[in-house]
Amino acid sequence: MNIYDSDRMADILATDGYSRTHEVENADLVILNTCHIREKAAEKVYSELGRLRKNNKPMVAVAGCVAQAEGEEVIRRAPNVDLVVGPQTYHRLPELLRNVNQNKNSVDIDFPLETKFSKLPPPNKRGASAFLTIQEGCDKFCAFCVVPYTRGAEYSRPVREIISEAELLVESGAREITLLGQNVNAYHGCSGGLAELIRNLDTIEGLDRIRYTTSHPNDVSDNLIAAHGEVSSLMPYLHLPVQSGSNSILKKMNRRHVIKDYENIIKRLRAVRPDLALSSDFIVGHPGETEEDFEETISLIKRVNFAQAYSFKYSARPGTPAAKLTDQVSEAVKVERLRRLQELVGLQQLEYNKQFVGKNMPVLLDRIGRKHGQLAGRTPYNQAVHVRISDHFNQNDLLGEIVMVYVEAARPSSLSASLF
Repeated sequence: MNIYDSDRMADILATDGYSRTHEVENADLVILNTCHIREKAAEKVYSELGRLRKNNKPMVAVAGCVAQAEGEEVIRRAPNVDLVVGPQTYHRLPELLRNVNQNKNSVDIDFPLETKFSKLPPPNKRGASAFLTIQEGCDKFCAFCVVPYTRGAEYSRPVREIISEAELLVESGAREITLLGQNVNAYHGCSGGLAELIRNLDTIEGLDRIRYTTSHPNDVSDNLIAAHGEVSSLMPYLHLPVQSGSNSILKKMNRRHVIKDYENIIKRLRAVRPDLALSSDFIVGHPGETEEDFEETISLIKRVNFAQAYSFKYSARPGTPAAKLTDQVSEAVKVERLRRLQELVGLQQLEYNKQFVGKNMPVLLDRIGRKHGQLAGRTPYNQAVHVRISDHFNQNDLLGEIVMVYVEAARPSSLSASLF
């Protein structure tokens, strides 16, 4: 979502004469678009601001969730910051920047009644794979999570608005669109929810692939499960965070589901789409987590056999209920548990990827690879693929195309393939 928001900031600033540069030395304005979900991410912002302080030329703005959560504190800690803008008010950037030049208020972290989306210009060209925010905010109030406080209540964009943006993205070359939301499958912009929206998007000519992230187990509807078996453009990959394999920890997290619910959802999804690749999030060391609780998480991972997973040490966020609990887990225990979990997940990811070695797979080539004669893209199962291209192909002609490649090798996080 931060990538999407950053792109939309660039779109609206382009209407005021700004263009992107990859060199800070050439910039008149530097915007740090930030995440507040973990302490490490937030502290990296201040580290980067310290480096920017050495260069007095650019105007500096802090946007995103750190801006929303800390407001004036950002300017107190980093006096070189000229502007602080929250994730719901970045459509005001041109006006706010003019106010900064007039030494007016440089903090805007409101939750305006009028949505920002209606104020944003049409998206500029994004490439073969694009992001599209359809929902923001969260009403779940998980005990560990700061998102409801920084992003606000759940809001769903109207279907017609989403389809219009998707059509513009496809016209500019997008073959794949990932639908985004803090709780994307809670989308309620139409009576049939996310499933109905996906079916509407499926009718757009030229849109070959649809994905969505991030979802919550409690909002996986019967219609959405059916869509996974019936909509050919909906890719066979689902990121469905569970966070823990222990029911007692799920209760402490205020997740409002139990492991039996989660596994039943997976069983039903695999019944309609047997090749579905599953991904999840795991937090280790949540307050109150015992060794037995952690082993239950390990057991769940073994039973489900995830194609991908993202795992993190619990990070106390100010103002969240979990941060106030007294049974915090020591850092040493969190480090050890994370190592064990990631070791297991890494093995599962490698074994999953190995099954594709020696096979042909359709890959959407969306970027130039790091090596000469190499392009990169993703499979339907969301695997990153590095593709060697023979000399008789023109790389630029292949960018944005879906091609069949031959998979030669597998690593835990990617595949290597060739196109000859």
